[in-house]
Amino acid sequence: MRYPVTPDGRYFVVRGRLWRCTNPGLNPDERERLTRELMRARAAVGRAKRAGDEEGVRIARTAVNRAKVALGERGAVWWADGAPDYNRHMARNTPYREWFASIPDE
Repeated sequence: MRYPVTPDGRYFVVRGRLWRCTNPGLNPDERERLTRELMRARAAVGRAKRAGDEEGVRIARTAVNRAKVALGERGAVWWADGAPDYNRHMARNTPYREWFASIPDE
């Protein structure tokens, strides 16, 4: 595994920051379709940036956000137990701090 995932499977950690994982309840075919959509949108952001097309960047970023919401990585949380969302928070500033501190440095 490239990045550590919290014990509850809700987040992965990059440089100490929590990022929400994709909804594990998604149908595998739907997840694959949405992931391809996300990758196309990210590529469109890069092309628009290189071209200096500000409107294209805005449109492509909207598509990125739409795909990430559909994947459960943004927007409403995909879990139903009422736990708060710590997406984009530093792990050390969340209830995951002890778990994060126990991960060996690579």
